[in-house]
Amino acid sequence: MAIWNKLRSELDRAGRAAHDALDEGKLHLEVFRARQLVDRAAQSLGYAVYRSRTGLESLDDASLARLTDAMRERQEELAALEDRMREVTSRPTPSDDAPSPDVSSEPPVPRASDADAADSAHESARRDASPAADRPASDAHSTAGPSPTT
Repeated sequence: MAIWNKLRSELDRAGRAAHDALDEGKLHLEVFRARQLVDRAAQSLGYAVYRSRTGLESLDDASLARLTDAMRERQEELAALEDRMREVTSRPTPSDDAPSPDVSSEPPVPRASDADAADSAHESARRDASPAADRPASDAHSTAGPSPTT
């Protein structure tokens, strides 16, 4: 029965992760729509100012105040949504995502083959970092490019 409990807990954890991802996606969509509203408010304000400057229409103080207030409200809504987004994306992982208690917390013991592979990797890196003058003549010519002919 322990395997069924483990399976159920893993499925519950996966379900919570999927639900969190869906909520984050919805929030991304809300932020996108809020940015569109800010852009539309800015566009309306810009067109009104342009039309008043070119003499096509007059821009009274009430219209200007209404457009700037709409712009300010949209920016505040966007700022609030972006703050929520930062909170959601920087949220630490829940404690449920911690390793199960049956998993050993001791570091793995290195095997002899791991040590050999690490030694050969270090040797290769050291060799690659050395200047071409330290290499044998055959290596120096192959990396230096074509030799000039006289």
